[in-house]
Amino acid sequence: MDGTHLYEKYKGCLLVAVLQNGNHNIIPIAFAIVEGETSDAWHFFLSNLRQHVVTRDGVGLISDRYESINATVARSNGLWSPPKAFHMFCIRHIESNFLRKFKAPYLQKLVVNIGYSQTYALAFDDGYRWGHMTTNLVERINSVLKGACNLPITALVKATFYRLNELFTRKRAETEAQINAGHVFSKLVTSKLHANQLASRNIQVSCFDRQNEVFEMREMPSGLEYAVDLRRQRCGCEEF
Repeated sequence: MDGTHLYEKYKGCLLVAVLQNGNHNIIPIAFAIVEGETSDAWHFFLSNLRQHVVTRDGVGLISDRYESINATVARSNGLWSPPKAFHMFCIRHIESNFLRKFKAPYLQKLVVNIGYSQTYALAFDDGYRWGHMTTNLVERINSVLKGACNLPITALVKATFYRLNELFTRKRAETEAQINAGHVFSKLVTSKLHANQLASRNIQVSCFDRQNEVFEMREMPSGLEYAVDLRRQRCGCEEF
């Protein structure tokens, strides 16, 4: 999450929270127009974000080291603290703070490299960063809305809504196309498996739990039955 300044006649800040889904798509999930990046503004934003949008536990929250954000996390009554959430800092902002304090440009890149090192920050985050070390995801959304940040408040809200509506419509169409392609592939695989079974007549699938990816197999002609768990990569025959 991050904030971007509004320009022209109407000042203030646009606070934005985004996530990345399993297809690596960047999804904006919350916006707020506030007077500035104050503690009260971030408290308002994060409280509503936690109550109405991010309701699951164990999430990772990446931001800059803005004092107002740190203060809000500290006063959230544990809603944005472990184990409910894990607040982490953007390595690029740490790099900027380091350069501002120590005035050592030759060490600047080393700070970023340390952050990305598998034996440093990534080794102790328990996977909650999902490999993300920066707030680049939200900054990409800010760049999309850059022209809209000059608009009056009502026009800004409308522009944000319609641009996101267009984005979600396009992503939904892409997802449906992928699902349809997956169904076709599944049918082809199923047909091939069935043909192989008819040819060899040594294995039969007696039951398939699609949601949990569990098969019940019967070996012929012995009639022995095994459970095959694709997620855990286990088989009742003790070989996977």
